[in-house]
Amino acid sequence: MKLKDITNIIEKWSPLEQAEAFDNVGLLVGNLNNNVEKALITIDATEDVMDEAIRLNCDLVITFHPIIFSELKQITDKTYVERVVKKAMKNDINIYAIHTNLDNNPKGVNYKISERLCLKNTSLLLKKDTNEFGMGMIGDLNKELNEIDFFEFLKLKMNVKHIKHSPLLGKKIKKIAVLGGSGSFAIDEAINQKADCYVTSDLKYHDYFKAEKKIILADIGHYESEHFTKQLILDFLNEKIPKFASIISKTNTNPVNHF
Repeated sequence: MKLKDITNIIEKWSPLEQAEAFDNVGLLVGNLNNNVEKALITIDATEDVMDEAIRLNCDLVITFHPIIFSELKQITDKTYVERVVKKAMKNDINIYAIHTNLDNNPKGVNYKISERLCLKNTSLLLKKDTNEFGMGMIGDLNKELNEIDFFEFLKLKMNVKHIKHSPLLGKKIKKIAVLGGSGSFAIDEAINQKADCYVTSDLKYHDYFKAEKKIILADIGHYESEHFTKQLILDFLNEKIPKFASIISKTNTNPVNHF
């Protein structure tokens, strides 16, 4: 199957123009006219993932996080980015990134989080100009939970061991705002929309003060907030291109470890 036929289907689902200006999405390594037979889906295109792709005879790696964000002035063995690109080119592996255009998809990353948390009455947290795309989701739990019970529920549903959070307020939790990845920029909007808890990641020390005793901020980790995206992409490809072989990478690409 031609790579361009696959990317055309993906981009009808999550158009490249819906990506944020800083992002680098689409085909990063390869040629749209290449024939491809098997895709490996990952959160990060690391060296270990490339080795996995080679071992499994995958000629396409679909990554959520782009491996190339800035201009490459050389391709040597100096950095992991250069080594990944070099290995992909040497082994005729195409690399395609679908990132913030999938974040902004109303059936994308944050929809998947909402689905995991069984939220109902959901809507976009931050709408873009068209109101059809946007970042984050907000919705209601099936029933109110106390704060500790909600955290246990959150850990179970998102498969996380640790939650960093702002001070507990001794209130029931019902309305939940979610935003996968770095989400400090949406704290004010989560408060404005009366969320009881905002689930996101990459919050810094001073971000927690912004809770202002109005909301609980819950940081579940960047990778942890997005790792179910692999299943989201696989489900889409299996539905739209059932005869094309796609598999989820078994490589844990989370660079953050806890002692």
